Amino acid sequence: MPDPIEQRLVELETRLAFQEHALGELSDALAAARDEEARTALLLHRALDELRQLRSAMSANPLSADPASEPPPPHY
Repeated sequence: MPDPIEQRLVELETRLAFQEHALGELSDALAAARDEEARTALLLHRALDELRQLRSAMSANPLSADPASEPPPPHY
């Protein structure tokens, strides 16, 4: 029959190993989430810059910015 102290030690070592494994998985998941957030933020900044450029281009050329000021299509 195993010693109760040895049995408790084995149980504690098992728990510790499980917790270390779980902690490693959580750390990996957190790192992946941070990478994804950084990529998303970069894409958002690029899209906002492109939108600003489009707005500037449209305000610089008001004829194309207002569809009402364009001539009707040839079939009218």
